[in-house]
Amino acid sequence: MALSRSIVIAGAGIGGLTAALAVAARGFRAVIMERAEKLEEAGAGLQLSPNASRVLIDLGLEKDLAPYAIAPEGISVNSARSGGELGRIPLGGTNTKYGAPYWILRRADLQAALLARVTTHHDIELRLGCTYEDVASYAKGVTVVQRKGSMRQQEPALALIGADGVWSTVRKQLYPDVQPAFSGRIAWRGTVGADQLPREFNAKRVQLWMGPNAHIVAYPMKDGKRINVVAIITGEWNKPGWSEPGDTAEITQHFLPPMWPIAPRMLIGAVEGWRKWAMFAMKDGGVWGKGTVALLGDASHAMLPFVAQGAGMAIEDAAVIAKCLQDGKDNVTAAFAKYANLRAPRVSHVQRTARTTGEIYHMRGSIAFARDQAIRVLGGANMLARQNWIYSWRAE
Repeated sequence: MALSRSIVIAGAGIGGLTAALAVAARGFRAVIMERAEKLEEAGAGLQLSPNASRVLIDLGLEKDLAPYAIAPEGISVNSARSGGELGRIPLGGTNTKYGAPYWILRRADLQAALLARVTTHHDIELRLGCTYEDVASYAKGVTVVQRKGSMRQQEPALALIGADGVWSTVRKQLYPDVQPAFSGRIAWRGTVGADQLPREFNAKRVQLWMGPNAHIVAYPMKDGKRINVVAIITGEWNKPGWSEPGDTAEITQHFLPPMWPIAPRMLIGAVEGWRKWAMFAMKDGGVWGKGTVALLGDASHAMLPFVAQGAGMAIEDAAVIAKCLQDGKDNVTAAFAKYANLRAPRVSHVQRTARTTGEIYHMRGSIAFARDQAIRVLGGANMLARQNWIYSWRAE
């Protein structure tokens, strides 16, 4: 493999796989190192707004993903305080308005589509069971140390991209004093059989329920047989990691009457097998790498999910880093500096927006009453317009 064309990517999550396809599309060869022996995407559902779906479509994945995606008609914004819908954000015209769809996907379906393209691409090598260990960065390249079983070897390459998640090893080596901080929020996720709920929950829309110190997001999955549910609460449990089993009795205590009406309580009570995870986030603007090593996705800027842009920002990162590498392949350090300069302001804005949105969702008392009245007055079309700066983004 020619050093001048080789990009090593640590991590085969959604960001890492997308980055491999993006750099390969720009004329590079990609080597993905993934410590897992088998790729198994955690989590059930995923929302991809047009800024992210556009990147995937540009990479040729539309035919692979469209059969597994739901294009929701809208987002129903509901208040526990008022007991019902305050407004509905229309999403049916996103293809016309933004030039790309708003998709709901199972994470496993997105990963499978990315993986199928990666494993058949002649310029991409995926190494499962291969652990990234270290990197030495030089002016014109890197040497990446990897381990597979008892074998340890060094690999020269043009650059390293750390896409190894919120607890990134690559980031820890570059910035040993920079770590994600616990947000004070805990997310619970699970699914419900569609036949266990009233017909209204099967509609092709996202349902958001806002309440005191908690909120719920629910939407149907492609096969129509299951509803994905995510409940986010305020709490102190902050065990690092992706997820662990959650006790139904524990989560139910956060959604009791009279504070919560029957519809959201039905959702919570019907979930089969909760998983929970403590939500950690990076500082606003993220950290982006040094020299010929760059960071991408959660490794750089893990964020709160309250504008549904965690995966979207990683997918955007992949498109931008590939373009910067193509434009500056003779000076990777400068190319990565340009990538950081392009991405940091936007990511910082999204991180702040997500944090503020979470605070709005969790309002209580008279402030929640004022919020509800403002949403009614604003209306769905204006709420969508407030997302234009996110949804209309393009890599070029």
